[in-house]
Amino acid sequence: MLIDLHNHSCLSPCGSLEMSPTRLVEEAALKGISMLALTDHNAGDNLPAFDKCCRRAGIVPVFGMEVTGREEAHLLCLFGNLKTAVRFGYEIYENLQTIPNNPDMMGDQIIVDEDENIIGELDKYLASGAVDFSMEELIIMVHERNGLFIPAHIDRPAFSIKSQLGFLPDNDYDAVEVMHSPCDLNSRRYFEITGSDAHYPENVGMRSFEIDLKTPDFEELKLFLSK
Repeated sequence: MLIDLHNHSCLSPCGSLEMSPTRLVEEAALKGISMLALTDHNAGDNLPAFDKCCRRAGIVPVFGMEVTGREEAHLLCLFGNLKTAVRFGYEIYENLQTIPNNPDMMGDQIIVDEDENIIGELDKYLASGAVDFSMEELIIMVHERNGLFIPAHIDRPAFSIKSQLGFLPDNDYDAVEVMHSPCDLNSRRYFEITGSDAHYPENVGMRSFEIDLKTPDFEELKLFLSK
């Protein structure tokens, strides 16, 4: 089963305006991806449209966001339930300490429906600043909501565990996302995944990973990662 758990939409200011949930799902379907996550920066407002697009295409949706924790490392917070993810997204956005967005300078932050109609935009700049929750606090918050917590691109030179801490603290991660596997930083040998971190349509599926699941659903993914 081909899986990609790190992708952005037009809600992320660093993403292409072409990257609607519809386009993301279309590209994933072309690449043969069976389970797909949307993980915009610090907000989940495009998740409802993403859910409808995935179900139309027969792709299993994973609802998430790429949260910038207090340490300013990027952290994937993933859920199997849409309402849970949307509520979590509202909590993250409200807590986000950042500056107002200037679309002309920083990029648009567009909320769309499943047919690519623009229905809103967010005022806070999503790609800078951080929430006032530590990584340890976020792990608890995600697990209390039956989600998966995966530090993003831990060996990247910016906005990563490596750049912010210099080492990977021992913690209750469900997996770690790496740029290069095996990763020297991952001395505890947490399960390693790759993710496309797609911001443009052509990036979708470039760094997906493949595992065997008995059934194609989020709970089975959780069970696999817990082994």
